[in-house]
Amino acid sequence: MNAPEPPETPPSRRSRHAGAGALMAATAMCTVQLGSALTVPLFGQLGALGTAGLRLGWAGLILLVAIRPRPRDFSSRDLLACMLLGIVTAGMMVFFMQAIARLPLGTASALEFLGPLTVSLFGPRKGRLIWAAAAATGVVLLTEPWHGGADLLGVGSALLAAGCWAAYILLTQRVGDRVTGLKGLAVSMPVAAVVGLAIAAPDLADRITWSPLWTMLALAVLSPVIPFALEFLALRHLTTSAFGTLMSLEPAIALMVGLLVLGQRPGTAATLGLVLVVVASVGATRAGVRPPAPSKEAPASRHEPGRESVRRDQVSSNVAS
Repeated sequence: MNAPEPPETPPSRRSRHAGAGALMAATAMCTVQLGSALTVPLFGQLGALGTAGLRLGWAGLILLVAIRPRPRDFSSRDLLACMLLGIVTAGMMVFFMQAIARLPLGTASALEFLGPLTVSLFGPRKGRLIWAAAAATGVVLLTEPWHGGADLLGVGSALLAAGCWAAYILLTQRVGDRVTGLKGLAVSMPVAAVVGLAIAAPDLADRITWSPLWTMLALAVLSPVIPFALEFLALRHLTTSAFGTLMSLEPAIALMVGLLVLGQRPGTAATLGLVLVVVASVGATRAGVRPPAPSKEAPASRHEPGRESVRRDQVSSNVAS
């Protein structure tokens, strides 16, 4: 007698999971861009690296105190992954700050987006390249990198930030899947804080005062505490490839925040880019819900060898996604 097949997840439930993941990712991007806009006035006091270091420092302290992770809650491999995530998180912020100190913001943003875009290209082939191409075109139109000159050190820093962003997406999903709640984030952010403050220490030594210190505490809650926590949760509902493509909305959100907060008006090319990234993000979200965790199945009947082959193909497909 053949073992019954496990019931498939209803399409409506899968759509709800995708929608929830997309909403959390969109909220995270909004808080990141709002936090960035509100941080700009502090650059003159603290410097770009000093601002990044203080944001990471406060965020690490907040999460460590609020969640209080215990070493016994982690395996050695998971603890190592959390530490690597912290290093990557610090690198992502520090390298990007170095890039925008030498390049126009549009150029740096376009180069940094190569990270999540590369992640999206490693997803399932069905429709994925179309959405990735649309997102890439939209980002180029939004940021208009051809308007600024290129500094080699700035370009190198932006590419390093892109690599850190790609690694951040992959490591965040791994840690989020294996560590319950936000305990993984409560380990990775203090590590990022130590790394970020160590790098920023020379800039902060003669600039730090009580007023910007407390201001950075509030901004650290807005970004990165809230968005990083939401990204952890979002990556439990979406594939890394869908999440990477969905992040193409960030330049569009930055455009809107710039308009509302900084009074920067988008041109025709930027408006067309906004349309393209929205279309790409919607397409990625519809196709990008993560498959449910495989349940334990009874061995296939010895009289039906074809079923085992099909299951192996399905597992390979899930790993690739």
